[in-house]
Amino acid sequence: MNKELEHKFILEFEQNQNIVHKVCRIYTSNQDAHNDLFQEIAIQLWKAYPKFRGESKLSTWMYRIGLNTAITLYRKSKRSIVTQDIDSVLYKIESTSYDDTEEEQLKLMYKAIHQLTDIDKALIFLYLEEINYKEIAETMGISEVNARVRMNRIKTRLKTILNP
Repeated sequence: MNKELEHKFILEFEQNQNIVHKVCRIYTSNQDAHNDLFQEIAIQLWKAYPKFRGESKLSTWMYRIGLNTAITLYRKSKRSIVTQDIDSVLYKIESTSYDDTEEEQLKLMYKAIHQLTDIDKALIFLYLEEINYKEIAETMGISEVNARVRMNRIKTRLKTILNP
């Protein structure tokens, strides 16, 4: 890959890395797992970047790659996962620290979200990121109507979990 494309990827990644941190926060429960998943998503984004055609927003593309990577690794968590050393793939990306101090309500919400299925986690995550239903549907590969219906069911389930 040429140096100009590498430089462009690094700049765009650093500007949008909070997307990856948020995905990691939804699918991990400790800092080591968060760091491992962050690295794996960065590698997958790097591998897919030359094929990014700009037909969707960069953030939508990053959500899709990040969520697919997280879901795939989450499902394979019982098996040994072979990862690739990020140093051999691209320049070192300076990772800004992720502020993990939330209010008690946010912690309770994350605890409730962790009880959802992996697909439902992805849907509620995109909804909480204020992504519109059209983009959610595009990111998840489902219809917009299906996204709305599933979101209503997820909201009901979260209300039940949070207010037993």
